[in-house]
Amino acid sequence: MCGCETWSLTLREKRRLRVFENRMLRRIFESKRDEITREWRKQHNKELNDLYCSPNIVRVIKSRRMRWAGHVARMGTGKVHTGFGWGNRPLGRSRRRWEDNIKMDLQEVGCGDMDWIDLAQDRDRWRTLVNAIMNLRVP
Repeated sequence: MCGCETWSLTLREKRRLRVFENRMLRRIFESKRDEITREWRKQHNKELNDLYCSPNIVRVIKSRRMRWAGHVARMGTGKVHTGFGWGNRPLGRSRRRWEDNIKMDLQEVGCGDMDWIDLAQDRDRWRTLVNAIMNLRVP
């Protein structure tokens, strides 16, 4: 997952990543024999999550994005290029920006009303937020 810190994931992409992860976990943990019917069956997502106790792939991407955002915020002003000022915008709704994802990740932990750049200046507090996002048990 090289460079996943800069990804701006849509709901469709998150779902596809979870499907891929579950498919790989099913290959690793193989089929399960049903105790009642004695037939082989695929393991359900909940059973896979119980066997594989690490956070899912979307949680890992979100925590890495938050950790990288802390580095970017502490880099200082003038060093960060946040967008381009030329060209025509396509029709329709604006695409979700990387910064919008940071704000949405902060809302999941209850810090959505705070400025993330000011919040990231305190390393210890930012580290606890990153760990909270990694360990959050929301699908």
